Amino acid sequence: MNRIVEEMKKLGVFFVATVDGDQARVRPFSSVAEYKGQPHICCGNFKEVYKQLVAHPKVEISGMYDGGSWLRVTATAVEDNSLEAQRALLADPTGPSMLYTAGDGRFTTFRLEDVRAVKYSFTAPPEEIK
Repeated sequence: MNRIVEEMKKLGVFFVATVDGDQARVRPFSSVAEYKGQPHICCGNFKEVYKQLVAHPKVEISGMYDGGSWLRVTATAVEDNSLEAQRALLADPTGPSMLYTAGDGRFTTFRLEDVRAVKYSFTAPPEEIK
């Protein structure tokens, strides 16, 4: 499995920051999956976060591990609305399958490209996750 996906899964909940005009927006996510070797996240295509990701695809993601270290991920979110990518996200046990079904026209996935992930700690030097 992609190491970045593994690390994001360890977080449980992670926060996705987007741009909305001149205002930053942050919200919790919990679903991440690997599809074709790359991390993917998903959201409802009727939500404001969807509009923000399409208009400004640069994202920053952050979350805390148990024990006080944290992960920061920067990436470009590229929409991947394929049924296969949707199925990969729906297989994630964190809950999107309770909200959506593949091909329902209500949600989409975003492939994270140009990803840089760094694990930080107050007690150790930063570690780049590849």
